Amino acid sequence: MEFNKENIKDRLFADILLPLPLPRPFTYHIPDTEREKVNIGSRVIVQFGKKRILTGIIVKVHSIEPDVYEAKDIIEILDDTPSVNAFQLKLFEWMAEYYMCHQGEVLNAALPSGLKVSSESKIQLNPNFEDLEEKMPFADKELLIIEMLEKKEALTFDEVSLIVGKKSGSSLIKSLIKKDRIIVFEEVKEKFTPKILKKVRLCPPYDQKVNMQELFTKLEKKPKQTDLLLKYIKLTGFLENPAKNANGTNKNLLIEESSLSPFTSLLKAGIFEEYEVVVSRFEEDNEENTFTEVRLSETQQSAKDSILEQFGEKEAVLLHGITGSGKTEIYIELIKNVLSGGSQVLYLLPEIALTTQIVQRLRKIFGDKMGIYHSKFSDNERVETWRGIISGRFSFVVGVRSSIFLPFDNLGLIIIDEEHETSYKQHDPAPRYHARDTALMLARMHHSKTLLGSATPSVESYFQAMNKKWGLVEIKQRFGNAKLPQLIAVDVRKEKRDRKIHGDFTGLLTQQIEKSLHERNQVILFQNRRGYAPYISCEDCGHIPKCDNCAVSLTYHLYHKQLRCHYCGSHESIPTRCEACGSNKIKTVGLGTEKIEDDIKLLFPDAITQRMDLDTTRKKNSYQKIIEDFQNNKIDILVGTQMVTKGLDFDRVNLVGILDADSLIHFPDFRAHEKAFQTFTQVSGRAGRREKAGTVILQTSSINHPVIGKLLQQDYSGFFNTEISEREKFHYPPFYRLISITFKDPDAGIASKGADRLFGKLKYFIPKEQILGPEPPIINKIRNYYLEEIILKFERNKANLPAIKYKMQEAIEKVLAETAFKNSIIVCDVDPV
Repeated sequence: MEFNKENIKDRLFADILLPLPLPRPFTYHIPDTEREKVNIGSRVIVQFGKKRILTGIIVKVHSIEPDVYEAKDIIEILDDTPSVNAFQLKLFEWMAEYYMCHQGEVLNAALPSGLKVSSESKIQLNPNFEDLEEKMPFADKELLIIEMLEKKEALTFDEVSLIVGKKSGSSLIKSLIKKDRIIVFEEVKEKFTPKILKKVRLCPPYDQKVNMQELFTKLEKKPKQTDLLLKYIKLTGFLENPAKNANGTNKNLLIEESSLSPFTSLLKAGIFEEYEVVVSRFEEDNEENTFTEVRLSETQQSAKDSILEQFGEKEAVLLHGITGSGKTEIYIELIKNVLSGGSQVLYLLPEIALTTQIVQRLRKIFGDKMGIYHSKFSDNERVETWRGIISGRFSFVVGVRSSIFLPFDNLGLIIIDEEHETSYKQHDPAPRYHARDTALMLARMHHSKTLLGSATPSVESYFQAMNKKWGLVEIKQRFGNAKLPQLIAVDVRKEKRDRKIHGDFTGLLTQQIEKSLHERNQVILFQNRRGYAPYISCEDCGHIPKCDNCAVSLTYHLYHKQLRCHYCGSHESIPTRCEACGSNKIKTVGLGTEKIEDDIKLLFPDAITQRMDLDTTRKKNSYQKIIEDFQNNKIDILVGTQMVTKGLDFDRVNLVGILDADSLIHFPDFRAHEKAFQTFTQVSGRAGRREKAGTVILQTSSINHPVIGKLLQQDYSGFFNTEISEREKFHYPPFYRLISITFKDPDAGIASKGADRLFGKLKYFIPKEQILGPEPPIINKIRNYYLEEIILKFERNKANLPAIKYKMQEAIEKVLAETAFKNSIIVCDVDPV
């Protein structure tokens, strides 16, 4: 601690970090009653402004009263043990500086919602009310509310609506406030609620085996109570070991399929007692945690030894292993080593979809030492993982990008699997961080090691390894007897000329699907667009329905019978006639996963087809259900977006179809070729994971494109050498660092004017040739805001970025302070992907 509570006799203050976009912490007074609970990193409840109740974190304690404002009292200190540690506070500070945001925004992203308090508006009777009913009569429904408040001390607004009807609830509350009959107050409560299990056990003296015969004699004429007692003995094993009575049994399990009456009688008779225990929301593994044996092949063992050797000199090592080379087994052995030494491990995955299969494997090995953390978990489950790390219950966590915020205090190893994945980048809201880069900094703070793994490393990471900044270990053969799949590129234009195409499927792909199904194998079809079709168009006038809020066409979703915007979420019904010319000749253009699923069912009606994309995986366990069904051979053909490309391992998949390679290759972005090569390689890696080689059919109109050529040769090094020379020539990462600035305003003219104004300020301290723009981006309107973009380029290791970022923020604040830009928003994205 930085202070001694005993020696401070003056008033005591705390600087509180609030989950708001504020440039600095706020100072609050610590009441004498709360002094003993003060700890750096503890959560507090404070009032901010006139009405807002917030959860903040104590970051400093001192005796200096603020000059500018009067410090309010802390309402309550919530923690006996701090929820946030020194490593996390240091990380928050670094992220705010590096990613050009506020520490409060980092805190808001870091703390799970369950650790933040919530306040709820309630009403109660006004104790100072003077009964003037004759002058101010109450309506019948108002009297009903008053009557309920006399029985119940307070009511929520929702409860009032239930009593009197949803439509009149708020108006009646306003009326009663105006008549001074009720008052409104805010009730503050923690969002996290522990899981409570109701249990039952025998009361003394019946908890002794010697008294059991007496008890059965007592219940001789009460058969239902006797049956319940016998069931209790069977569930607990009481007769074999009376000590088991102390742990009792689950009440619901005991009384299931029987009436409550005999149980209530046994309670009243003092034979049973009911009690509550707090239990974990995660499945408990009661077996002793001994690590299961994992046998590494000679190649894997050599790779593991090389990683450990390079960890002696390097902070980070890149494991470049082709798909199916057995990287996970190497991770497992390294995790065991670290846990045996008493340190913690964080295993990062880019997608929730990946956690399903990997968690099942890891759970068998690490049991309940392992925690899981991702956004599909409830608030309460995430809090349990957070607190499980603090208590020492979890020394190993598997999670997605938000896992970097967890309260580790003794990290020994961070594994970043599929390190190339863009899913590691947070886009909105701030902080717009990259979990891979942040994890590297976190590891440095803990003096721990980082292992990055991928079959298709990012150009930046491979460049670091080739330049000896990181270690490099490569595995160029698949595990066991598995062979790499055969890649075949099919020219879509030629297939159309030869009339071999069936809808969106080339003749070869259709034949191969038929062959796979006949051999009772499974098929994965990849398309990087969800929905039925990217858009609809009028055949007569060419009109394409657009989103009113965004500068994009609406995507056609057949299942929901809607046109949807994938940027703002707005939707509308499918038109029967063209809104421009009135024609009824409306056609769909392009293909999405929904259309592929539909077409496959027509082509192969006997095959069981399932789609895996954002639309089919919104529910908590939907990923797991689809993957388990596919794994258990309940699905023949799996159609999906990027979700099917990432690390999934299925025995019977022998065919992968990539339906539209061109949309990724020709996307207008300097990383387009890299992303296309990575995606195609990763999805190809799902085929032929065992002894029999698989086949990958890639449909393209760009059959001679260099990316296709390198892909067919499965030549990552060749692809990297071509790509890195292009990056150097045109001043892109890893040779240059990028910062993207997006100016947003509801008015297109003001957005353009504001971006020009900002450009004018930036060019005073950034050379003009390093500033690209301002220009409207490809999609220049999102959610009713018009966009203008400025890209800044800085040569790596030659620019003083912290100083430049500070001046940039000053320039941004000056522009936003101008009256013309009062409705504008400026977003900075450091290292955009």
